[in-house]
Amino acid sequence: MGSRQGSSSDIAQLRVDEIRARLRAYGVSGVSRLRKPDLVRELVRAERRGGPAKRSTGPSGRAAGGGRGAAPARATGTRAGQGRAERKTSTRAGTRTGRASSRSVRSSQRIDSTADRPERPGRSLVTTSHEVIQRWARARGAKPATIAGTERDGRVGVLTFDLPGYRTSRRLRQVTWNEWFRTFDERRLNLIYQEQLRDGRPSNFFRTESPDREDA
Repeated sequence: MGSRQGSSSDIAQLRVDEIRARLRAYGVSGVSRLRKPDLVRELVRAERRGGPAKRSTGPSGRAAGGGRGAAPARATGTRAGQGRAERKTSTRAGTRTGRASSRSVRSSQRIDSTADRPERPGRSLVTTSHEVIQRWARARGAKPATIAGTERDGRVGVLTFDLPGYRTSRRLRQVTWNEWFRTFDERRLNLIYQEQLRDGRPSNFFRTESPDREDA
């Protein structure tokens, strides 16, 4: 996970519909005709191409806009309602495991609270903490989002983030944290992510993982 892009082995663990959704979010067309090996190769290429700016890194460690580090953002004035909503998202941390847990989860450093820090730059991290996830997203100006058309049983489907400085599909739709975390918790997902690349630059790499192999 220390590489600048998500590895093909990590991407190959995702479901076909998620790979297609992520390719569409990159603006890649014609993905419905491709089989999984071709989809994996296309997503690796899309992540390597990256966004228009070069100083930070995108959802798989690719280049992105903004020169600010990934240090936790300080709290700013927000609506009282938003603050109440965020407080409601508090949950007990702890990696979710199961028979189909991926090697990425087992090899990643567990982050249980905002007080925990990576052992080193480029370290692969895993968390289920709502506070940790919100802090990571806010530090990058990212908003909780989903891919329209992936909804399931009245809840949002594919979980992602709307990161500034990247090409986005018209299907990318911002959602509330409550909606995002509802799916995250009901489907027993983990968030695998990075704070920094090996060279110390901020990383925006993330992906969701389910021990039941129902990746978001």
